[in-house]
Amino acid sequence: MAGSVVYVDHSEIVEGKVEELKTALRELAELVEAEEPGLVSYQVFLDEDERHVSVLHVHHDADSLARHAAVAGPSFASFVGLVELRRIDLYGDVGPELVERMRDKARLLGTGTVEVHPFHAGFARL
Repeated sequence: MAGSVVYVDHSEIVEGKVEELKTALRELAELVEAEEPGLVSYQVFLDEDERHVSVLHVHHDADSLARHAAVAGPSFASFVGLVELRRIDLYGDVGPELVERMRDKARLLGTGTVEVHPFHAGFARL
């Protein structure tokens, strides 16, 4: 499905903040689950040393990612001081407005870049 969008971000966890971050991430995941029933998947992964965190979500389309930014966006400021966002990868066709919103998030939470990977070929069984 050419319309699907995958979002992946990678951050370093600020030293001494892992437990606070875990709590904040659980709360955000609960909010997303309750308020975004159309979201296909929202998952958080920590590395074995709990020094890095990655967040992955799968959307049916760019509108779903825009809704996520509206629902979860107000919570992003609570992650300042907990993580240093290093990179956001957007897979799919998202448009310039969403890319700029993700750049705003990257600036808020770190010095990360936003990389867009337009759809080329394949399918998704969503």
